[in-house]
Order: sequence, then C-alpha cells, then structure tokens
Amino acid sequence: MTTTGHGQPQFFFFHLMPWPYLPANFADTHDSAWVWVPNALYDPVKGHDLYREYLQTLAYAEELGFDGICVNEHHQNAYGLMPSPNVIAGALTQRTRRVKIAVIGNALPLYHPPLRVAEEFAMLDVLSNGRLIAGMVIGGGPEFYSYNVDPTRARERFREALDLIVAAWTRPGPFPWRSKHYFYRYVNPWPRPIQQPHPPIWIPGVGSLETIDFVAQRRYAYMGIPYFTLDVFRRVFGLFREACERAGYTARPEQMGWGIPIYVAETDRQAREEFEPHLWYFVRNLLKGIGLTPPGYTSARSALAILKNQGSFLAAQKTWADIEKGGFALVGSPTTVRQQLSAYQKELGAGVILTGCQTGTLPHQLARKSMELLAREVLPHVRAAA
Repeated sequence: MTTTGHGQPQFFFFHLMPWPYLPANFADTHDSAWVWVPNALYDPVKGHDLYREYLQTLAYAEELGFDGICVNEHHQNAYGLMPSPNVIAGALTQRTRRVKIAVIGNALPLYHPPLRVAEEFAMLDVLSNGRLIAGMVIGGGPEFYSYNVDPTRARERFREALDLIVAAWTRPGPFPWRSKHYFYRYVNPWPRPIQQPHPPIWIPGVGSLETIDFVAQRRYAYMGIPYFTLDVFRRVFGLFREACERAGYTARPEQMGWGIPIYVAETDRQAREEFEPHLWYFVRNLLKGIGLTPPGYTSARSALAILKNQGSFLAAQKTWADIEKGGFALVGSPTTVRQQLSAYQKELGAGVILTGCQTGTLPHQLARKSMELLAREVLPHVRAAA
C-alpha cells in the first residue's frame, strides 16, 4: 500500500541526478542531450562530487519526513546520470532506515536476461528490509537507439519479462520457463524478496493506451510522468479509471501517481527568481532529444494519443506564463504551494505525489532549503486536508 492514515497521499522525493555543467551555448551547438551527446562533456571528477551530493540530498528526504525516494534509469545522456538505478538504490538502502525506495524503473526489454532484474530487485528488497518499490518500464525511445534493441518487439518482451519476474518471485524454484522470447531450464533466484507475495509494482507512462490498459488489468500502480500539463493528467487518470472499471474494479488513489516539480522559497517572487533559470537550463538543454522515438516503438493508436500531448509537453513551453498556466511546476511561498498542491491533488485523485526540488543547475543548498520548506510548511497541511 502507498497511502497512509485516512487516505492521505504519500510524497516521494524524486531525483534525476542531472548533469549541470553543459556549455552555455549548448542549446545552439548541439541537437540532443541524448544518445550522441559527446561524452567529452562529462567530467568524472565533477561527477564524483555530484553523486556524493545527490545521494546526500536523497537520504535527507528521510530525515525531513518524506514517505519515499525515487531513482530511475536512463542511458547515454546528460538528463539523468543513473544508467543503473539499482546501484544508486543499493547505496540508499544503507543510508536510510524508513523510507520506501522506488526504482522507477528497470527497462525490461534492455535486460538480457531479465532474470537479473528479479535477482537484483530481490536483493534490494532484502538489503532495505522490505522497502523496495519495483518499477518496471519499457524504456524511453532514446534507450532503444543507445542499446540497439529492436523497438518493434519492446512491448511483448516487456510483458514476457514481467511475467517471468513475478513468477520468479512467487513460484518455488527451480522451475522451467519457456515463452516466445525467453527460455530457462532453471528459474531459481537467490535471494528471494522479503515482501510477499512480491514488492509493489509501479509502471510509469506518458499516455500510451496499451500501457494504461495493461496496468489496470494487472492492478498495478500507474505513475504519470512529469512535464505535462494538468489537463493531460486529468485525461490520463480518467482513462486509467475507465480501464480499471472495464477490468471489474474501482481504481484506488494509491494506484495513481502524479509527477510534479515543486520549489518553495520564502516568498513567491524569491521562489521564481531562485528556480526559473535552472528550470530553463533543464528545458532548453536536458530535454533536447528526449522525444527520439524509433519506428515501431508504439502502436499507431497510442502514437496518435501521445502526439495530441506534444504541445502540452514542458519542452514546448517558451515563457514563465506558459509554465504557470499549464501547471508544469508549483513554485512559490509555502502558502501558495500549499494551496495549489492541495487543490490539484484532490482534483486529480492521485494518492502518490512524485516531486523533486532539484532541477537542472539548481545548487544543492537551494534544493535542500526548498525540501525543508516543503516538508515542514507544506506537506503537513496537505496531508491534514486530504
């Protein structure tokens, strides 16, 4: 379960671990921060310092009272420096004691064999004493270029791999497994997860109708990816509720996650002044190329649904007025953010809020100051009002 008390929402602190040192003219001289962005732009010495600070920030979320922390997987990019979120999660199991650790997620079509995901997630669950949330993803379009994986088989490989992983966690081993893409004489993972029958499964999405239907049928949790307008979340959560009804049940709040960047400062003006330059670095540099989509990656039906959201994507926004109008981020004083967050959470009906304060080039000290204000002056009021 991912709600507390009387249906209160839970708040997970999300961190992308972005690269904040791209050249000032990057947006003019490079067409993508993904796949073919030159790795000469990466400095391992600065990277060491970043990982230390980013891990400290994530662990600090527990001290501040967040319910969970989130990490995710991306490859060959400046957007997020976690090609192996399981490694980061492993470090966090030893730096935290209470918070849930959500890996959102492992890109199953990229894993050969996917049994490794079953093993590593089980190990993380044991290391954390049953605090893992297992995120499973198909993987973003750029990942299929980076790893040279056939995108036309991505969805069927994803579903087969997920079935195999769940079976590995829930069926006594050893047992044989044979499906279209995977064959094993012995499925017998050591260790096994602490949580029974298995850790909670979260699946993120950007509006693909196949994903919405699949998550609803399996009764997993659907995590809405940030960077879209509130109208998109309203529509997607409505589609998810309808899919759950078709599957014979009513969607629970904890099955829906809303991703939203939040930045809190002493006043509305100060919050914008501190946050806005770092947001535009993220939008104009790190989002370049994120939409790379190989042919066959999604169905025509879902491609049309996703295309409808293109103008509603963060990368398409040009002004701060666009950011505010679309609800792409909640930025302001504790009072302003408290009012907006409470109203939108109730409207969307999401039981899980995925948020992060550190965007783009935002300095660590400002990120932690925002976290403190959010945790101490916003979240208690939102929980109490739920």
